Amino acid sequence: MELKQWYMEYTIHKNRPGLLGDIASLLGMLEVNILTINGVEDRTRGMLLQTDDDEKILLLGNLLKKVDSITVNALRPPKLVDILAVRHGRYINRDSDDRKTFRFVRDELGLLVDFLGELFKREGHQVIGLRGMPRVGKTESIIAGSVCANKRWTFLSSTMLRQTVRSQLSPEERNPNNIFIIDGIVSTLRSNERHDALLKEIMAMPCTKVIEHPDIFVRETGFDPGLFDCIIELRNSPDEEITYESFSPEFLDDL
Repeated sequence: MELKQWYMEYTIHKNRPGLLGDIASLLGMLEVNILTINGVEDRTRGMLLQTDDDEKILLLGNLLKKVDSITVNALRPPKLVDILAVRHGRYINRDSDDRKTFRFVRDELGLLVDFLGELFKREGHQVIGLRGMPRVGKTESIIAGSVCANKRWTFLSSTMLRQTVRSQLSPEERNPNNIFIIDGIVSTLRSNERHDALLKEIMAMPCTKVIEHPDIFVRETGFDPGLFDCIIELRNSPDEEITYESFSPEFLDDL
């Protein structure tokens, strides 16, 4: 059988000396490799494991059910959020009602950039929405995520470049392997026919598009809100409200 990765997470009830060593020894006897290990949130530990035998994972889960010091919360093929939780030692905040919405604060820019980088490595069509107030770090995070994914980025519209609205792209910029960045406000309030045509063309391409201010984009263009594969919210603080009514007059005047 081929080597497969698994994510194991457990909560510690009694953090006695030697607990981690006992679990590592059990994994060693089963010839299950530990790729990465880290604490995840309070009294929780996550591991990325690797084995070529799925039955060993089933056996591991059954054995650990008998260990009173811990409770296994997850034993599954790793999701992206699992990999990042082990890498950064914290879980990404996810909306309990809309599982496609992920929340970050500015102090978590490193985690956000890593998350975007992993998304950008995926091939084919995907549309990512990025909500946030002005100057919170949206565009910078997208660019940094592109660098992490070793991808080039192409602006179709942006406030970073003095309210740029593109009406044409060079053949190199049209590469579907690029990350296309769209400012939902600029593309709708500064739009022209040539930009609209280019926008529709890029939206139909099998490539990654990141749309800042996705709510305005949907409202003004008529695109279906269901087009987004995921929505990311970036705030200066956890309780900050993302509202377009509170955009500064200077910001709106610039547009």
